Parts: sequence; C-alpha cells; structure tokens
Amino acid sequence: MVVHPTHAQPAGTLLNLLVWYGRTWPHGTRPSLVGRLDKLTSGVVLVAKTAPVHAALQRRLTAPDAEKDYLAVVYGRVRPRSGTIDLPLRRDPDDRRRVITSSGQGAASVTRFERLAEVAARNAGLALVRCRLVTGRTHQIRAHLAARGWPIVGDPTYGEPRWTRVADVDLAETLRAFPRQALHAWRLAFTHPITTKRVVVEAPVPDDLRALVSTCALEAAEVTETAEKYSPQR
Repeated sequence: MVVHPTHAQPAGTLLNLLVWYGRTWPHGTRPSLVGRLDKLTSGVVLVAKTAPVHAALQRRLTAPDAEKDYLAVVYGRVRPRSGTIDLPLRRDPDDRRRVITSSGQGAASVTRFERLAEVAARNAGLALVRCRLVTGRTHQIRAHLAARGWPIVGDPTYGEPRWTRVADVDLAETLRAFPRQALHAWRLAFTHPITTKRVVVEAPVPDDLRALVSTCALEAAEVTETAEKYSPQR
C-alpha cells in the first residue's frame, strides 16, 4: 500500500490509517513515518509518536551503526559475491517518477550487497541478494541493482522481462506472474535515542516472496529462520 498521502492519493495510505489509530492519543502526540517504503515493497516501517522522537530517530538511522537490510530476488549472475555499489542518483529528466544513475551528477548513493543464494535458471540467472543501505535515496536499491545488470524480479519501473529467457516453463510463469518488485525491507537495527539500547526489528518475509524464493530454489537462512521465528505456531 502507499505509505504516505500524495496529490494522486490523499487517502487510503498507511499514514492515514496510523492517524486514525492514534486519534485518542494524548495532546502533543501524533504518528509520523521515519522513512518510507515504495508502494510495492514489503517490510519494516518505523513510526514515531512525537516530533522530537521523530527527529531523534532520523539522526539514529543515519548514524554509522544503523543497519537497514533488504532482501531481493534478482535476475542475472551476481558477481562478485559481495561488494558495494557507489553510483550517484538523480531524477530522470524524461520521467520524474524515476531515478537514474549518473557518474557526474546526482546525490551520493551507496548500497552494499551480498549474494545469499543463486540458481542457474538457464539463459537468465536468478539470485537472492541482501542489500544494506548506506544512504537512503528514492528507489536506491532498485536503481542500483538494475544498473549493475541485476534487475529485481517483478519491478515495473526498473525491471526487465527476463522470464522470457527461462527454459523451465513453470518457473518462467511464476516469474512472469509475480505481481510486484521482489523486494522486502527485512531488518532494521539502531541505537534507541532514549534508552541507548540496541534495537533490532525483523519483518517476516511475506508469503508471496517466500513462495517465490521456494519456487526458484533460493532458500537461505535469512528467509527460513525469520519465517520460523515469527510463525503463528510458535
């Protein structure tokens, strides 16, 4: 769902729901989103209850010890196994809804990546990748991975229909039918601005992404352990 109201969608967003939820909170408190997720990305969203805490959390999330980890299913051969993508990003002059990488212009943008699993998926290649945001630009992970030749499965803006190259008919259909970018804001870790204790939040991998990972034979501990930890049976 859309997380924040826009001109095109002023209602029916996550923030609208949170404001309704907090309608009986004491005077001076109001929910606000510390960071955002794209509409078709699942995962952790951090909410502050007051303006001072919002500002404090923003500072904590830009500190060197903050960790913002995502999981993505991508096309291609991810080489090397881990590394850093350091490519400035700027708005696409032909489509302001997109960002593009640029060597000479744009905002500094850094993403660290690690390949967790891969399969041959003949003619296309598939991998499960963990990404850690060092900076937090709009569409950063999606644009960075695509720029390296590893577009996210199902991404309607930066993706490619590489499922057409997959020889396995059933796998190709699964990839074609996946209804969103296969990107999940999996883990958030930071120092609490009041207690100074370490806070670690993990979002269970949603059913649609777990099914995709399973069908692609990309199982990894980051998916299975999180799913088991937050299973309703436990």
